[in-house]
Amino acid sequence: MTVEIVVVDDHKIVQDGLCSLIEGLNGYTVTGRADNGRDAIAIALRLAPDIVIMDLSMPEMNGIDATSSIIREMPDCKVIILSMYSDKRFIIGALQAGASGFLLKECAFGELSQALEAVGNNQTYLSPKIAGTVVHDYRRRLVAQNNGNSLTTKEREVLQLIAEGYSTREIADKLFVSVKAIEGRRKKITTKLKISSLAGLVKYAIREKLTEL
Repeated sequence: MTVEIVVVDDHKIVQDGLCSLIEGLNGYTVTGRADNGRDAIAIALRLAPDIVIMDLSMPEMNGIDATSSIIREMPDCKVIILSMYSDKRFIIGALQAGASGFLLKECAFGELSQALEAVGNNQTYLSPKIAGTVVHDYRRRLVAQNNGNSLTTKEREVLQLIAEGYSTREIADKLFVSVKAIEGRRKKITTKLKISSLAGLVKYAIREKLTEL
């Protein structure tokens, strides 16, 4: 089965290069072209391609807004965004719009076949040069969400032992610290989690996969 692709880019030399590369790949064919976001939407709705390769910056309508419109009307269509910029705002914006891939133009020709294969298998493909940007932003968001209330490694260790039925003295002996230190950590745990009962702590530990009890 041949995968049908629409190529969208306002620079003809890039458009021609992409089309030539795609036609040289086994199992893929270019069924349509466009040089702006509005035409891209119309052509995609008319041809119903499997994949749209979409430039980010174009006249009349940008690639992110065009992607959002296409995905809204055709949820099964995959869109790979092409961009000269690795700014995380564009990357996150493209993914939020429903894009399945994001390629930097400087890497596009070398990575396109990998991206096509990945999105064709319902995976997300990001150029290695920008994957780190997305991971960094994701970690930053997690920290912001936790707002300083996440448990430390030592607190998680104590919580696991509490959930497994060890007494404060037994936990202190296992961790080679004083009973007072364990009591202090337990107080921090209950404050952070806003859970005061033993049953509640055990349920939390099980839910977080700290123990299988």
